[in-house]
Amino acid sequence: MSITPPEQGLTAAVREGRRFWDSKPGQALWRAERACLGPHCEQHRGALSLQLGMAPLMSDMCPVRHALEWAPAQELVINPNTLVCAPERLPLADDSLDLTLIHHLLEAVERPHHVLQEAARVTRADGRLLVFGWHPYGPASGPVSRRPAPWQRQWRAPWRLRDWLEFVDFEIERVDYCGFRWPWNTARNRRLETLGRRYNVPLAQAYLLIARRRTIPMQPIRLSEPAMGRAKSGAWLGLARQSSDVPLQQDGGERRPKASEAGVYGSVDGEPGQERRANGAAASTRRHPGESDRRETTSHTTA
Repeated sequence: MSITPPEQGLTAAVREGRRFWDSKPGQALWRAERACLGPHCEQHRGALSLQLGMAPLMSDMCPVRHALEWAPAQELVINPNTLVCAPERLPLADDSLDLTLIHHLLEAVERPHHVLQEAARVTRADGRLLVFGWHPYGPASGPVSRRPAPWQRQWRAPWRLRDWLEFVDFEIERVDYCGFRWPWNTARNRRLETLGRRYNVPLAQAYLLIARRRTIPMQPIRLSEPAMGRAKSGAWLGLARQSSDVPLQQDGGERRPKASEAGVYGSVDGEPGQERRANGAAASTRRHPGESDRRETTSHTTA
């Protein structure tokens, strides 16, 4: 267990990381990662971006107006647009960055999930969170003692970071691999880099993870008529239902019911409907002229 304060340990790690990026292997990998980042940066615009890492500024190639750098101490500041703070305590408001780039920092800090959570907090809902990491199954992996000095902690694959991103409501949009090289032949490394990026083979030194905030799909709801238009009394509803059942016809500019419905709802000429029903009942009780004679004949025969 180390008794070195976290600020001093992180400051020493940043110094060692900068020495690696100044070397030839570091510069070759930085150029490969910058070429891998270019096509994705062209699609995202905004006002403010931040890079958390030890390498030279890479996010300035994106079409963002103001690019900020990060440093854990004041003596490590190179550019004036540098944010001096702990990586897990950024002095920025929520949803204030259009682009946040974590460049090989999760393998060098003690609490990488806190750094990732803080980067997700300051990223806008329509922004992007980019993570450059060492690939644990690439040519640079191996025993911890043989790894570069500031990155001797655990290396995590992109799918291992998926759980951390889901915890902060982010999802992986794309993963690209870069840094295809052999340590003994520089001429063939260029061709290998081209083929590896073309087919996105997961056997490179590093990877680029692009994440965005997870959105909940919404279905538009069709609004009905206002409630005031449906607030009618019961008497009005019964009257409207009755009038809707009566077919009307036009006769001389007046609305008159059909003759077939007059016996139920009223007469055409103003005669009440009850009288028409009474006349119909009387007509049904009238006897036929020969009906009485037939009845008398039947009674005599029976006697």
